[in-house]
Amino acid sequence: QVQLVESGGGLVQAGGSLRVSCAASGRTFSVYVMGWFRQAPGKEREFAAGISVSGGSTVYADSVKGRFNISRDSAKNSFYLHMKDLKPEDTAVYYCAAEREQVSCWRLSEFDYWGQGRQVSVSS
Repeated sequence: QVQLVESGGGLVQAGGSLRVSCAASGRTFSVYVMGWFRQAPGKEREFAAGISVSGGSTVYADSVKGRFNISRDSAKNSFYLHMKDLKPEDTAVYYCAAEREQVSCWRLSEFDYWGQGRQVSVSS
């Protein structure tokens, strides 16, 4: 089992920056990829960013590319999503997710482990 706990986020004005963090515990050595997903009010949860734990390769949704950066600190078993130039449409609950196998499409269904979510709100 892998346990994930998010922290950070909060409220910021448009154009500002925030960071959400994800601390992993349990069988973290078995984690292959980590992802950040988000769910806006009234919308489905969607992929935002992902990272390969071993190689560090990253992938981003088009909507956040160039503004968000996913990173990892293997020594701390932690993952981060750095967000800049935030827009009101980035307002959502942000979830970190982990998977022990390689994923192909970064779909929700490919991830077995999820955090509880952190609110990010961007005012106009």
